[in-house]
Amino acid sequence: MNRQFSLAAVNAMSPEQFVNALGAIFEHSPWVAQRAAEKRPFRTLQQLHDAMAAAVRAADADERIKLIRAHPELAGKAAMRGELTEESAREQHGAGLDQCTPEQLAQVQQLNRRYNEKFGFPFVIAVKGHDRHSILMQFAKRLENDRNTEVHESIEQIIKIGGFRLAAVVR
Repeated sequence: MNRQFSLAAVNAMSPEQFVNALGAIFEHSPWVAQRAAEKRPFRTLQQLHDAMAAAVRAADADERIKLIRAHPELAGKAAMRGELTEESAREQHGAGLDQCTPEQLAQVQQLNRRYNEKFGFPFVIAVKGHDRHSILMQFAKRLENDRNTEVHESIEQIIKIGGFRLAAVVR
């Protein structure tokens, strides 16, 4: 997602071009862009983000769980193997997750395991503005939630991530 587009260009794209340009905004879920494309034209970037957020919120329960599961674990196996999307790698790097001490890495991996066992999907947080310490605090805090609360919180975090990614691509 290195390319940038004007809002006018996004509005003028064919549905296929729109999905090609914005399909990676929501991790491995081009269906979000596909559904948002139907709502064009957008007068503002916020309207575009709102349409994408509405598509996510209106998705059925299975689609929302698949969207959550499309996200990698923080400092998890995919990160270790270099298999993150460019966006996820940049976001995790920005939060310093690629610089964890061995102790912090062990703690993150334990929290990942506990979280996934409890909820059946990876912990998702919009890491922008967070550091390793605040992420670990949020991880521990959210482990206390019930599954419905975490599904909702994860979706809202994904929408927040989508907003950051969209702002980097559409000007």
